[in-house]
Formats: sequence, C-alpha cells, structure tokens
Amino acid sequence: MNLPALHRSFVKYFLVLLFISTAIVVSAQSLRVEPMHWWVGMKNPSLQLMVHAADVGETVPFVNYPGVTIKKIHKADSKNYLFIDLIVAKNTKPGRFPIQFKRNGKAVYTYDYELMQRKPNASQLKGFTAADVIYLITPDRFANGDASNDVVSTMRETTIDRKNDYGRHGGDIRGIINSLDYIAGMGFTAIWPTPLLENDMKQSSYHGYAITDYYKVDPRFGTMEEYKELADKCRQKGLKLVFDGVVNHSGSQYWWMKDLPFKNWINYPDSLRITNHRRTVNQDIYAAESDKELMVRGWFVETMPDLNQSNPFLAEFLIQNSIWWVETLGLGGIRQDTYPYSQKKFLEQWTCRIVNEYPQFSIVGEEWSTNPLIAAYWQKGKANNTGYNGCMKSTMDFPLQQALWQSLTEPEEWDKGIVKLYEALANDFVYTNPKDLLVFGDNHDMNRILTFLNNDVDLLQMAMTYILTIRGIPQVYYGTEALLENSAKPGDHGLIRTDFPGGWQGDKANAFTGVGLSADQQRIQAYLKKLLNWRKDKKVIHDGSTLHFAPSNGIYVYFRYSKQEKVMVVMNKNTKEVQLSTGRFSEILKGHGQAVNVMTGEQVSLHDKVTLPARSATVWEIR
Repeated sequence: MNLPALHRSFVKYFLVLLFISTAIVVSAQSLRVEPMHWWVGMKNPSLQLMVHAADVGETVPFVNYPGVTIKKIHKADSKNYLFIDLIVAKNTKPGRFPIQFKRNGKAVYTYDYELMQRKPNASQLKGFTAADVIYLITPDRFANGDASNDVVSTMRETTIDRKNDYGRHGGDIRGIINSLDYIAGMGFTAIWPTPLLENDMKQSSYHGYAITDYYKVDPRFGTMEEYKELADKCRQKGLKLVFDGVVNHSGSQYWWMKDLPFKNWINYPDSLRITNHRRTVNQDIYAAESDKELMVRGWFVETMPDLNQSNPFLAEFLIQNSIWWVETLGLGGIRQDTYPYSQKKFLEQWTCRIVNEYPQFSIVGEEWSTNPLIAAYWQKGKANNTGYNGCMKSTMDFPLQQALWQSLTEPEEWDKGIVKLYEALANDFVYTNPKDLLVFGDNHDMNRILTFLNNDVDLLQMAMTYILTIRGIPQVYYGTEALLENSAKPGDHGLIRTDFPGGWQGDKANAFTGVGLSADQQRIQAYLKKLLNWRKDKKVIHDGSTLHFAPSNGIYVYFRYSKQEKVMVVMNKNTKEVQLSTGRFSEILKGHGQAVNVMTGEQVSLHDKVTLPARSATVWEIR
C-alpha cells in the first residue's frame, strides 16, 4: 500500500473515531440520569433511575454488568423521560458500566453509570439526640468565606445587596467551614444549615426553600466538593451535619417545569391554587374532604409548586434523593420542612425507608402548631385514629416555644406568666417520647427570641437556660449569642435572617472574635459558651428524668435527675432578689445538703434557704 493511500485511510478512520467520540460526548451532555450514581451493599437492592433526554422515551435501555439487572422499564406521559427499575444484587462489586439507550438496535444515548463502594459502617450513621445542641444557620446571612461566588452570571438573581433584607448577602459554605472552630468551641455539637441546594429563582433566592435542582448545590453557596468538605470537617470537629429537606414543594423555576414527566407530577398544574394552611385537617375527624384536599395539594406560595407524592415515580425520586444525600454526606440528621403539607402515605414511606437503611438516624419534622395534640400526632409510635404510622422520632416543639416567651413576658397571675411554662411541660403525656422533641426559642421563620422577650437580655438568659436544661434536643438560632433581634420590623423574615456580625470583611463588630461587641453581647456569649460546654457531658440533662414543682410567687423550680446525679434549676421572674426555702423540695433533696452553682462554682447549703438573683435562672448540681 502506498503512503498517500495509507494516509487517506488513516484520516478517514480518525474522522470516524472523532465522530463517534463526539456523538458520545454530546449524548452524555444532553442526557440527565438521576440519581447520577448509587452504592453497592444497600439494604434495599432496588434502584429507580429517572432519565431525561430528547425522545429517550422511545428508546430501550440495556445494561450488561454482573449483579445489575433491569427489572422493569416505565414510559412517562412525556416522551422525553424513562424510568428504569434496576436490581443491584447484594454481592455486586463497585464499578462503572454503560447504560445504552437503543432505537432500532442502535445506541442513541450512552450513560456511564457508577456504583460506588459505601464508607465503612455507613448504615450505622448516628443521628442527633438529646445529647446534642443544634446550631441553626441561614447560610447566606452567616459568613462570606468566598467572595468570588457572590454573583453567578448564569443565575436568574445576580445581585448582592446587604442592605436589602430580601436580597442575597453572600454567605456561603466556605464561610461555615471557616467558622467551625467557633461553633464547636461555643459548645454546639451539630449544625443545621437551611437548604444549600440550587434555588435559581428571580428574587429572594437566598433562603433556599424554592429548590430548582434536588441534586445540585447552589453555586452561590459553593460546590458539591465544598459541601462534602463541610461534612468531613464537621465530623473531624465532633459536629453532626443536619440536612434541611423540602419534599412538599419545589421552586417554580425547577428545570422539569418546562417538561413534566407526568401530567400529575405536580398538583394543580393548570389552575394554580394555594394551600389553605389548615394543618389540623390531618387529624380532624370532622374535616371536609375539600379542605383536606386543598391543604395537602395546594401550592405553598405562588412560586412553590406542590409536588404530588401520590405519583409513585415522584415519591421514589424524593425518597432516593434523601437517601442519596445521607449517603453522600454522611449526615447526622434531616430536618424536614413543612412536614404536614405532604401526603401521609408518602411520609410514612419516606421516613421508614430512610430509617430502615439507617436505623440510628434522626429525622425531625416541622409541624408549626402550638397544640401539643397536633405536634404529638406525627411522632413515631403514636397511636392515631387516622392510621398514620410514620418512623419520624422528633417533631419541633412549637407548643413549648410559645409557652416559654409568653411565660416570661406576661404579668404573674393565676393563669398567666410562668405557670404557662409549667402547664406546657405537663402536656408531655401526649408524646411517645418527649426527650426526642426539638426545643428552641426561635428559628428562621419567626421573631428572634430576644424580640419575643421585648429586647430584655436578662429574660433571654433565663429562656436560654431553660432550653439547654429541659428535656429534649435543643436548637439555637445563629446570632442569639450576639443578641441579634428584629424589633424594628417584627415578623419580617428578611430582618430575622440578619447578618452575623463578623461574617463579612470590614464588619465593625465581630462575634467570632468578640471585637466590637457590647457588654451585654459579651455577657450572653460567655454565659452560653459555659453552659453549652457544661451540658456536653451531662447525661442527666441528656437522658435524665424530670420533676417540677408548681410555680409560686414568680418562681419555677424543676429538677433533672438520675440514680447518679441531680441538677436543680430555679427560674426567678421577680425584679428583686429572693430567699427561697428548700423545704418544699425535700422529696428529691432528702439526703443532700450541698449544691454547686454551675456558672459561678459557688457552693451553697440546701438546709434552709438559697438566694435567687433577680430575673435569673440558676443551675445547681446537687451534692
């Protein structure tokens, strides 16, 4: 063969290879498969892939990998989707394999799928418990660790304005990573950032609750690698990472809204209807079906379409997505947003599938009701007349939150004031396990606790002492230790989620270092740091029993106790110092003559009277 002919043959062969290579690359870019990868060795061998690409519904998928079989293929209403049921056998080895999508025997698309090796003891991930204290963070308002991602030109909202309460301020994952030493040093043992997933909305995208891609980190917060780094560094510092999940609704700019897989993928797709927010219909034996329907299927707001979890493919997508994040990040828990707005059968399936895969895991649901009967309904093991039987151990204790601030701000009367706190705790008989309730003074959706307490720092110290010594899992909103408040605009979410002092370069005050803080800010920060670190090793606070005495003359006394130790907490609402006789508490103090003040180290005698400072909560270890 002469050289020119050989050259022509080589060029032709090279161009064919180039065409094939280019076709594969283009196919990979235009093909979306979710979840993008999975793991071998999961308890549940089933895996459903959602595939999206032009006309992919008119193809037939093929897999050739030992241990992996296609059980069933499902077409959707849109020809641009396929749902593939796979079985991943127990002994399947980690590795990559092509999924070919063929039409008329020819591969139209090819996707390189990966089954990964699980981390050792991945199924034994430990969730948060009453031994933890969770630090709740709104990432955009906490700390800006990387100014280069403040503006992403490809996103719909492309401005940064710290003066705009509802605009983006630039806080990010790197800012949280940089602050972990501070958080751990304060004595917190877990962090709960509000959602970090993509929120590609036109405005108010900072809060994270209008997700537009369940598998993508919002680039203004950082990258997937940074999210993993956050999880790893949390573990290194003894902090659990809690994921804020949203399965009830998505953002209206979610990529699938332009091409829904099924006509019933979302509720009311053609006639937007807003939920009535009447959450009691979940339990109400007299509730009208139309009210139940609107509550569960109505959109949360106009920009948040309601997801229809009665569609089995969407339900599976959401369940697998949650498990994917647990496995990817090695999470220490999930906080589920707007819990009672989703369909009950789905919530049972969602919670139990997660707990079955991770038996020691924790899930807490947001049920914003101040009625303990409503809050208790969702807790695992609760016998309900509707038959709901989910696997979620924790609910958020909104009834106690309301009682706390009201008890401290109301005048003392027979049925007002601190007696409300006493009576709220007396309702614990309705819960299957009160120790699993999430207790808090505030969060990102309500007034700051200091605002609830009329900006009274002494009352704040009393409230935080209560939260950190009563039964349950405490949660503290970022900046409480720096006296953040929103009294200028009560109820305004943008101001409630205000910037943490020191989170931005050039801030005059810095709560991370203490520079520029007022005397009151320094006092509360130091107080909380000492109490939080004391609480870390106090099993009597984590798991002990509770005994409380009816309030009298503005004083409320309760004990946390076990066979090994006892702690006495006294809340004194009076504006003057009080001498409290200890004789009334003899049923638990019998045989004990001394107590040590946890905060001051002062030792006092319990044989007669103890001195209570005005407007204070005192914690004593009984000796």
